[in-house]
Amino acid sequence: MIAGIKVEEEIIRDLERLDIELYVCGQHGFWASLRAGGLLQPLDIPVWKWDEISMDFVTGLPRTQRRHDAIWVVVDRLTKSAHFLPIRKDYSVSKLAETFQQEIIRLHGTPSAIVSDRDPRFASRFWKGLQKAWGTRLKFSTAFH
Repeated sequence: MIAGIKVEEEIIRDLERLDIELYVCGQHGFWASLRAGGLLQPLDIPVWKWDEISMDFVTGLPRTQRRHDAIWVVVDRLTKSAHFLPIRKDYSVSKLAETFQQEIIRLHGTPSAIVSDRDPRFASRFWKGLQKAWGTRLKFSTAFH
């Protein structure tokens, strides 16, 4: 089965032949496009709680009475304990930084590393500069997982 569709063996043989022909011609074939980009690179296990965290946004939620329509999830990578911070999806990076300082740093201190996806807010110059000032390493996860 490919992508949930049953494919006849004859079609698979044709695709394999075409794939070989494309490979000989120096082009990437069908099967090459299905392969992963590389080996998984597992993260090191943190040695202290709240030393390394991961974070992401849950969006597409109905608006609350306080006009929050998203949740910022911040997870300690060692203990898997988490904070679920109500936010608005249109919060600026500076508002997110203020929330982060009030809700995470105030309780747990500054993390040494943050793992997040490549959300534009986390990849912005302001956020990177702030993490540099705090002494935090940013680790970006893969684009497709």
